[in-house]
Amino acid sequence: MSGSTGTQQDGDGATRFTVLGLLAIADRRETAVLQPSKPATLLAALLVRPNAVVSVEWLQRAIWGEETPATAKAALHSCVLRLRRLFAKYGIAGHAIEALPGGYRMAVDTGTLDLLEFRELLRRADQAADQKAELGLLREALALWQLPVLGNVPSDALHREEVPRLTEEWLRTAERAYDIELALGRCREVLAELWSAARSHPVHERFWEQLIEALYRTGRRADALAEYRRVRDHLLEELGVDPGPALRRLELSILRGESVTTTTTAATTATATGAATTATTARAGAPDGLHGPDERALSAPATARTAIPAIPAAPAAATGPDPQPGPADRAGVLATPSGPVSGELVLAGLVQAGLLREGPPGRYQVHDLLLAFTRAATGSWTHAPATGPPADGVGRTERATEHPRPTRLPAAPLRRT
Repeated sequence: MSGSTGTQQDGDGATRFTVLGLLAIADRRETAVLQPSKPATLLAALLVRPNAVVSVEWLQRAIWGEETPATAKAALHSCVLRLRRLFAKYGIAGHAIEALPGGYRMAVDTGTLDLLEFRELLRRADQAADQKAELGLLREALALWQLPVLGNVPSDALHREEVPRLTEEWLRTAERAYDIELALGRCREVLAELWSAARSHPVHERFWEQLIEALYRTGRRADALAEYRRVRDHLLEELGVDPGPALRRLELSILRGESVTTTTTAATTATATGAATTATTARAGAPDGLHGPDERALSAPATARTAIPAIPAAPAAATGPDPQPGPADRAGVLATPSGPVSGELVLAGLVQAGLLREGPPGRYQVHDLLLAFTRAATGSWTHAPATGPPADGVGRTERATEHPRPTRLPAAPLRRT
C-alpha cells in the first residue's frame, strides 16, 4: 500500500481495519477485536465514512449521544490521542487520523479497510464479462462480511444511521448473487443460504421470492406454497400488510403450474432496492402470461376491485409441477365464455385453475385469491347468511372474519347553529 495513507507497517506486515463485522485491527500476527469504548466508537465513526472529513458534531453525537457533555471537545481530542497510541502498537502512523478544519479524517484504502475492498469488488463485478465471473466476485465480496456489523461498538447513533446503510449494501449484493445462482440453475446448491437469509430478514420479500422459486424449481411445490403462506402470515401479523405484487405473482404462477425462472420475479428488485449500478441490478420483466385480469386485480387497491375477472385457461406446457388435469373442453369454455355455462363446468374450471381444490366428494377448499376476488366484488362471503354448518375445508372463512367490513351508519342530519 502507498505510504500516503499511513496505515501500513514498514515492510510486508500489512495492517487492516474491519467494520463489516466486529470492529477490529489486524496484522499478519493477530487480530485485535476492540473492546467497547469511546475510542472504539470514534474509530468506527471515522471508518464508516472513509477518507471523508467527519464533523466534530457528528463524532460527538456518535460517542455521547444526544446529551453531549460540556467537555466533549476536549474529551474527543483525548480519544484521538488514545487511538494514535493504539495505532503505534500496530505500526500505524499517527497521522492516519488527520485533524482538519471542522472535523477529522481517516485515510484508508482497499488494502487497509474491508469496506473499501468490498466496494471495489462490487465495481469489478459490475464490469465482469459474464455471469460466472460476476458471481465469483460477488461471492468474494460477501465473504468479507461477518455479521453483526459493529456489534462491539456501543453507539445508538451509528446503529441507527450508519449500520442500516451498510446492511443495505449487503442485501443488494446477496440478492444479485442469489439471482445469478438461480439463473445458472443452481437451485439446490443455494437453498440452504436462502433458507437462512429469508429467516434472518423476515420482512425482506426478495429473499422469500428467491427461496420459493428455488423450492418450486426443484420440484417442491408444496414446500414453496408453504413458504409463501409463512411470509404472508408474518407480514399480516407483524405489519398488517399483504405480500407485495412480485410475491403474489409468483404464487399465482406456481398455482397455475407455469414455468418460473429468475426472469419471472426479479424485475421488481432493481426498483424496490435502488441498486448501486444498472448492470448489477438489471432484471428481466414480469412473467409472461401474467398481464391479464389476474395481475390487474393483484396490483389494484382493494377499493378498485369491482368485478371478478375471467378465470384464465391452464397453460398448455410448463417446466414446473403440472396443474391438476381436466377436460380441455371445460377449460376452453371458461377461458372464452360465449354464453351461460353449467355449474359443473364452472367448478371444473376453478379446480383446474388451482382456485378450488376438491377434497371429499362434493366439498372444496377455496384458495385465498378466489376469496379475495369474491370479497371485493360482493362484500365478503363472511357476511352471507348462514344456512347451516360449513363444509369441512370450505375456504378460509376464519381468515376473512379477521377483517370484517364496517357497518355503515346513516348520516346524522345537519343542524345549523
